[in-house]
Formats: sequence, C-alpha cells, structure tokens
Amino acid sequence: MRLWSLHPHYLDARGLVALWREGLLAQKVLAGLTRGYRHHPQLSRFREHPDAQGTIAAYLAEVQREAVRRGYRFDSEKIGRSAEGAIIPVTRGQLNYELEHLRVKLKQRDPEAFQRIITVNEPEPHPLFSVVAGDIEKWEVLR
Repeated sequence: MRLWSLHPHYLDARGLVALWREGLLAQKVLAGLTRGYRHHPQLSRFREHPDAQGTIAAYLAEVQREAVRRGYRFDSEKIGRSAEGAIIPVTRGQLNYELEHLRVKLKQRDPEAFQRIITVNEPEPHPLFSVVAGDIEKWEVLR
C-alpha cells in the first residue's frame, strides 16, 4: 500500500488508479472493516488524527478530484464523510524521498510522465498535508 504524500497530479494513470484503490482499502481498514493491513505503517499518520476516517475521506476526495480533472470516473459515493479542514504534517524529506521513488517507477513504466516530473525540485504535497522540516518519516519503509 502506498498512500502518496505527493500531490496526485504527479502520478501517471496507473499510479492514480492504484492510489484510488489503495485509498479505498485504507478507508475500510480505518473503519475496522478488514482484517488485513490493520498495522500498515502508512496508516499511522491517519490514525494519529482525531478523525481518522474523515481524514482518509478528505485524502480520497482530492484523489477523486484529480481523476475528474483527467476525465476519469472514480465514484465519489465510495468516499466517506470528509473531515473539514483536516491537515496532517509531512516532512520535506518524506516528500523528496517519495518524488525519487516515483521517478524510479515512472522511468520504467511511463517515460512521458517521468519527463514531466524530472525537473521538479520542490514537490507539492497532497493538499491534506502541510510540509514541515525534517527527514524521511519514521513510518516509511525504505527500499
């Protein structure tokens, strides 16, 4: 499961669809509707928020908006109630790590999308996240 801290506009089509599916799975996990993935490290930042389910819904709403912008049909009815004004901190080091991770993926599977992000130096976060100083997040599984 990869719940990108990067803004979804950086993702290629395959990555955006995967993010949607993984976000929906995360929503079920946080609602206690699954047995798997309950201890996935990326979910810790959502669990730490007072409204974990509303926060993942806010995350998914932005993914859905990006899909609509591209002409895709992601069903907004699958998204729970969003937490208004929810913000989660993310470190600059985490964003930079994710950008490099995405570049490696895109270089192989979508060279055109890779070219669009090759010159990005300061990646924009998903709107749910507020950038703070720091290294890679402690929950990240380094590859």
